[in-house]
Amino acid sequence: MIAEIEDYFAKGCGRCARFDTADCATRHWAAGLAALRRICRAAGLSEHVKWGHPCYMHAGRNIALLGAFRGDFRLSFFDAALMRDPEGILEPQGPNARHAGTIRFTDTGRPEAMAEVIGAYLREAMGHAEAGRRAPKPAPETELPEELVEALDADPELAEAFRRLTPGRQRSYAINLAAAKQPATRRKRIARFRDAILAGKGATER
Repeated sequence: MIAEIEDYFAKGCGRCARFDTADCATRHWAAGLAALRRICRAAGLSEHVKWGHPCYMHAGRNIALLGAFRGDFRLSFFDAALMRDPEGILEPQGPNARHAGTIRFTDTGRPEAMAEVIGAYLREAMGHAEAGRRAPKPAPETELPEELVEALDADPELAEAFRRLTPGRQRSYAINLAAAKQPATRRKRIARFRDAILAGKGATER
């Protein structure tokens, strides 16, 4: 994965074989992604690279993440449950997402046309961060180790993939991680499990 922000806009995220090729989704949506970047920076957000993607932060909190796919590009808010969505533009990030927190685009000119609205949504999210507000978390169906909860909170892609797992596969990770006595060991296992979770597999599947 990339570590420098400019690499994302020039080459892609580095997660697949299309990295730094003409087939990379970031090349296809380059103008739209650049517009979203300008809007986020104009709102006063600081720009970082997390999980191979541009992540915009404020008051020590992740506010929004840029993403590019073959069919669309998007701006995803981290604390989606707090967003009011007066314009009705937010969609769930995936089929199992509990809250709508993503703005999807299929037209590279659309972000600029929506700049004022997007800016208002960003300012709302920044206000929640400044106030320290967090959405109440529903109790998970499977009790998860603290280290896994932290990892899911910090990684939207991993969280979405974990939500898509069957309850049995989720339990397989909870059981495997609970068997480790040390937090450091659990964190290492989570990092090792990441690719399997993204692939929809359980802890013991190969």
